[in-house]
Amino acid sequence: MRGLWLALGGLFLGLGLLGVALPVLPTTPFMLLAAGCFARSSPRLHRWLLGHPTLGPPIRNWEENGAVSRPTKRLATGSMAALLVLSVLLGLAWQVILAQAVLIALGSAFILTRPDGPSR
Repeated sequence: MRGLWLALGGLFLGLGLLGVALPVLPTTPFMLLAAGCFARSSPRLHRWLLGHPTLGPPIRNWEENGAVSRPTKRLATGSMAALLVLSVLLGLAWQVILAQAVLIALGSAFILTRPDGPSR
């Protein structure tokens, strides 16, 4: 099982790093998944990810507090809304737009109901 968790962690880390450059691919959820997989397979990689100056703080915030920062909430919900608007402008089928709208509403509700994290 350790090898599977390690491979999944590597996959999610790669997808998260792609998300840094590609605006349609989210970074934080993939980094959270990578951290969870590395916690089960490689304490060294988990510590590296948590200690990373850029990637570490949102992961630590989630692991320690189950929290998502306000700027991250704004970016995530704004990106999802922009994707929905783009889908409408591109004239996608109403079934696709409806499915997107439902999933975006659920995702946004989850993100927006998480705490902001500790005040520092």
